[in-house]
Amino acid sequence: MKTKTATPTPHIWLDETGRAWIDDTNIKVIEVVLDNLAPEHLTADQIYEAHGRYLSLAQIYAAFAYYYDHKAEFDAEIERQEREFVALRASSLINDPIRAKLRALRKIS
Repeated sequence: MKTKTATPTPHIWLDETGRAWIDDTNIKVIEVVLDNLAPEHLTADQIYEAHGRYLSLAQIYAAFAYYYDHKAEFDAEIERQEREFVALRASSLINDPIRAKLRALRKIS
């Protein structure tokens, strides 16, 4: 079971690693923030429509508030995750056994 630490922002708590979660859900603050920062720039109302069964508008706005109060840390984490994704993707493209077989077949023909 996760250890919950309350924050000054209503609806937000931190787990034992310092990761921010939205109360009464298994949704991380960063997930809601990424919905808003994505190319689609989902608004709070659009996020509510997509997750309304799980999130209230108050929880969504609390996630935004917590993000803006801790923007530098969140932005650094988002950049770190992007770099990790790019590296893993590149590695999987190089080390993919199916791609290796296809490359070998191309060399034969």
